[in-house]
Amino acid sequence: MKIEAFLTLQAAVERGSFAAAAEAVNLTPSAVSLQIKQLEAYFGQSLFDRSGRAVQATGFARQLIDTMARPLADLEKLRNQRAQPLTGRVRLGVTGSVLTTLLPKAVAELQQRAPGITLQLERHNTPELIAALKADRLDAAILIRPPGGGSARLHWHDLLREPLVLVVPAQLAPLEPEAYLRRYPWIRLDRKLVVGRLAARFVDGLVPQCEALLDVPSADAIIAMVGLGLGVSVLPRLRPEHLGPYEIREVSLGTAAPTRQLAMARRKQDSESALLHTIAQAFDVACR
Repeated sequence: MKIEAFLTLQAAVERGSFAAAAEAVNLTPSAVSLQIKQLEAYFGQSLFDRSGRAVQATGFARQLIDTMARPLADLEKLRNQRAQPLTGRVRLGVTGSVLTTLLPKAVAELQQRAPGITLQLERHNTPELIAALKADRLDAAILIRPPGGGSARLHWHDLLREPLVLVVPAQLAPLEPEAYLRRYPWIRLDRKLVVGRLAARFVDGLVPQCEALLDVPSADAIIAMVGLGLGVSVLPRLRPEHLGPYEIREVSLGTAAPTRQLAMARRKQDSESALLHTIAQAFDVACR
């Protein structure tokens, strides 16, 4: 029986529902339910009364948690008590937009936290990164979480949620987003990318049958084109490094703006890896 199952049980008892426990341990509710059933099969006793609208922990479940509380706490203490600094090589995949924005800050933070960790970087789009993770060609990836939540076979650590904006040449007069898209060429982010599909869906809803000037697979390239006055585009919110060399500005898309969720993904069996946890913390700092 895996230790994670006892942690899941503890979360379910303390929080009073499988859904709340799922959020606490970063699993789907169905995965939580499966782990509880595995524990029940292992001990041959029910852990929850499911006859009502809400599940209720049985006396045996509470006894089991009391029995396991001290060993689990001791294991966590040993896990965090590292006499030697973290060292090792991590195969990390990143999307193109991360390379010039978050990655440099995360690497700087990682050098302070754990200089013994070496990153082997690979750049791909989100679908390729997910496939590489599942095939064990990568240890972790910084990518755009698919709108449906992403593969249940992976462990997801959300980093940053960003609204999409309309990017226009700085010299253009103030207009509503729809007016910009009707008046100026639309430079479309490639729809093979998760963000490209989000942006295209929004534009199609705002200006049906809007024709794109061209499809571009790089947000940085689009920003350069908008800076030259070639058109406008729907992209993730601009970062300071974009505003220096280009005369562009962003226009809010309002409350209906689509958002992208940047996340770190890894295989579930690696969810407790100290190396990957440290890298996730470095990217958390970079996002702040």
